[in-house]
Amino acid sequence: LGGLTTMFLFLTHGAIFVSLKTDGEMRYRASALATKLGLVATALAVAFLLWGQFAYSHNTWSLIPVGIAAVSWLAAVYMNFKGREGWAFAFSAVTQAAAVASVISFLFPYVMPGLNGVEGLTIYNASSTEGTLKIMTIVAVAITPVVLAYQGWTYWVFRKRLTAEMIPNPEAGVLDAEPTHV
Repeated sequence: LGGLTTMFLFLTHGAIFVSLKTDGEMRYRASALATKLGLVATALAVAFLLWGQFAYSHNTWSLIPVGIAAVSWLAAVYMNFKGREGWAFAFSAVTQAAAVASVISFLFPYVMPGLNGVEGLTIYNASSTEGTLKIMTIVAVAITPVVLAYQGWTYWVFRKRLTAEMIPNPEAGVLDAEPTHV
């Protein structure tokens, strides 16, 4: 159930992104696909989040990320239906983060619960040594701004919608294709 839910959430997220970055017939087809996939993902997510909450959660605070995931997903599907792809993509991204936070909150303090009475893997017995955690924190603090800057730069470079006229004729060879201007 978790795998299907994740798959449909990401398929919908990808279809929303395609509708955000294209124009014309491709945009409308991607938006329609995102709406259909979003409805399936909604049903699966409701089942998964309720099952996870009642089967694994030992706390009530885990309802917070579940609620955020539910509200942001409904907003994403609604915005996609209304043709507001930017908002739909943003709400879908919030849903992805809240879904991960939901699973973490269900399982806490376990990373992997045990089966049949066997003790599971907890955050305490699964973590690295203190020295390794310090080194990885320093590396993450140094590298994360570079990764975020690169992602921002690539988004800026590819910010325009893609149209069919921008794509060279596939029957013509790469060398024979007319140059396109972006």
